[in-house]
Amino acid sequence: MLVFPQIVTGGSALYPVTRHAVQRTAVNTLGDGRTDVFADPNAAMAAWELRAMGLTLAEWSAIEALFQATSGMWQTFTFLDPSGNLLAQSETFSATAWTNGALIQLTPGIADPLGTTRATQVVNAGQTVESVAQTLNVPGNFQYCLSMWARSAGGSSVTLAVANVTKVVALGPQWQRVFVAGNPGQPTTALSFSVQLAAGASADLFGAQAEAQSEPSDYKQTGVRGGVYSKARFASDQLTVTAQGTDVYDAVIRIVDTES
Repeated sequence: MLVFPQIVTGGSALYPVTRHAVQRTAVNTLGDGRTDVFADPNAAMAAWELRAMGLTLAEWSAIEALFQATSGMWQTFTFLDPSGNLLAQSETFSATAWTNGALIQLTPGIADPLGTTRATQVVNAGQTVESVAQTLNVPGNFQYCLSMWARSAGGSSVTLAVANVTKVVALGPQWQRVFVAGNPGQPTTALSFSVQLAAGASADLFGAQAEAQSEPSDYKQTGVRGGVYSKARFASDQLTVTAQGTDVYDAVIRIVDTES
């Protein structure tokens, strides 16, 4: 799996990071001078500019090795959006992006911590631990953080899990944003991000978010796609780096993704 590397601190990129969303509109000029305008979703493109200042030699070497492996712009790689939420359907736990235990019961339309009604009551009606989970095609040896808001009027606890990295969180009747972070250290190209409930447990959940870093950032709602870009490319066939000193390198790296 070719993937844009993490920096040694466990983040997706050094900041600042600029993200652009590019849309194309098709304009058809008719004979009488009128125009028809159509959106062209198949030409949509996401682009990032990473101003990577202060890279170590090891960090720059990993980026350069990926550039060589992809032959510049020619071959694609997986890029984990450092400004986004890796999970899809972050508030719709009944969506096909999620894999739920057979006896998990979902009740949407619950009041959430943002003052709307987008939270979901999750009940484990089974006799064993059940989970709400989403599997992402991401490296198993990166640092990740899974976060969400949770509460439980009955005092249930939940277990947050990124593969084998787990954290048990006791809940009360007030909303709290809980998270688990760590590096699963697995030689895999797919990981499960889940919240697990014991038999008979009930909790209200809202705003699930996964990030390739050590702590949660501000919440980003997602729809049908999350922030895992499996067909990213370098935007140029040249990489320029400036050595500022021993083990200190500066570079501006541009990445694009045209996956619809």
